[in-house]
Formats: sequence, C-alpha cells, structure tokens
Amino acid sequence: MTNNTSVRTGVLFAVLACFIWSGNFIVARAVIKEIPPVSLAFFRWAAAAVLLAPFAWKKLAADWPLVWRHKGYFFWTALFGITLFNTLIYAAGHYTAAINLALIGTTSSPIMAIVLARIFLQEKISWQRAVGLLVCVAGIMLLLSKGHWETLLSLRFNQGDSIVLLAALSFAIYNVLVKRKPANMHPQSFLLLVFSLGALLLLPGWLYEKASYPAVHWTPSMLGVIAYLGIGTSIVSYLLWNAAIATLGAARTALFGNLIPLFASFEAAWLLHEKITWLHIACSAVIVAGLLLANSTRKLL
Repeated sequence: MTNNTSVRTGVLFAVLACFIWSGNFIVARAVIKEIPPVSLAFFRWAAAAVLLAPFAWKKLAADWPLVWRHKGYFFWTALFGITLFNTLIYAAGHYTAAINLALIGTTSSPIMAIVLARIFLQEKISWQRAVGLLVCVAGIMLLLSKGHWETLLSLRFNQGDSIVLLAALSFAIYNVLVKRKPANMHPQSFLLLVFSLGALLLLPGWLYEKASYPAVHWTPSMLGVIAYLGIGTSIVSYLLWNAAIATLGAARTALFGNLIPLFASFEAAWLLHEKITWLHIACSAVIVAGLLLANSTRKLL
C-alpha cells in the first residue's frame, strides 16, 4: 500500500468512526433519565465484550503471553479509554448544557492529544497541523455559537464542564497509549481485552448504582440502545479509530474528533427534524478545510 493510499484509508477510518460516535450523544441523551451513567457505561462495554468474544477469544488466547508481559499497559489503556472516558461524558450530561458538553469535549481533546503525542511519542507538530487545528476549532465554535459570539462569551464553567475536561484528557491519553500497542497483537484481541477490563473496572460503580437508584426498566428500545452502543459505538468505531491511529498517528487522528458535533447536528436534523441552515453548511466547509490542511501530505510553503 502506497503512503498516499494508506493516508486516505486512515482518514476514511477516522471519519467513519466519528460518524458512528456522533450518534452516541443523541442516544445517551435520550436515556440518561432512565439509566444512571455508570450503569449505562457498564452495560455498553459488557455487551461489547460479550458480542466480540466469539470472534476474538481464540485470538486473545494466542496473544495471552504478550498480554501478560504488558499487563500494566493494558490496565491503563482500559482505564482511560474505556472505564473513564464515556462514563465521564454520561455523568457530565447531568450538570452542564449541551453546548458546553460539545464545545469543551470536542475542542479540548484534540489539543491535549497533540501535546501528549509530541511529549511522549515525539510526533512532530507542523505549522500546517497547528493551523488546521485552529481552523477546526474556529468552525466548531462558530457552529456551537450559531454565529453569535456572545453565546460563547456568556459560557460559565460548572461541575459538569470540569468533568468534560477530565473526559477529554482521558481520551487524549488513550490516543497516545493506542499508538504504543504491543506489536503483532491482533486488533480484535486488543479490543476484547480492554473492553473486558474496562467493564470489570466499572463493576463496583454499577453495584453502587444498583443499590442506590431505581431498577432499570428493560424495554425493547433500551435493549436496542445497549446493542447500538455495544456494537456500533464500541466494537466498530474503536476498530476503525485504532486502525486510523496506527496509520495517521495519535495527533492527526485526534483532529477528526472535530467532526463529531458536525455529524451530530445533521443527525439531529434528520432524526429530530431540526432545520439545516447556511450556517451549518458554512461551518462544515470550515471544519473540512481545517482537516484537509492538517492532514495534507504536501507542504504549502
């Protein structure tokens, strides 16, 4: 595979992962009053592990000697990428407005990932990548402010905003850790291991919520939500995202997270019948321009 073809494949994987992930916020928002945040995260990752196990169990058994040698690495990867990240997002939804949730989480995680990748992976930050990041951030801020900058100026940090920042940092750390995945480990066995570990680490929180909150009412729609989160936003998206990191690097891949609120706004128009305006189209163009600039293999100067 040529370098340009490899880059295009990595970009496609990152875009597809973000498209699937964008539905996570809409689905989670719909059920957040029906199921507590840790329980939602626990059932999501437990379902993902169970559904993936028939396909990945033998691969994980073959990789077990490698796993045992790097057990500390897998613990931290599962903790930051599985246990903490989405659980913190689900928890933050109880305390902060949607605009804060999307703005802080989406724009801060790529910045954190780029800095961490520079420190720990020695990934270079070219001027094109830096400018591309700033363009993406500008597009996101324009989208979320609906063209009125006073909306952004009126934002105030609260408990939920702090939780979102912790979630963004958690996913940025995960991006760096994935780049250091042990060589020759099968992608499916890697995911089965971190999904299982992540769910296991959530078990105490789930038991606490089970004793403290009303029982979850399991309806067909709730089972459908867990299936979507387990298959789509967990197995499929993480396979795509990890493959993109392996191809593009942690910093470049993290930039594509800026597409999530963009996709979410179009999904809201489709599912919730919200109106698509010229502002959405303009913001789309700005964000895509930033991504193209950051991922260009051709130096402009």
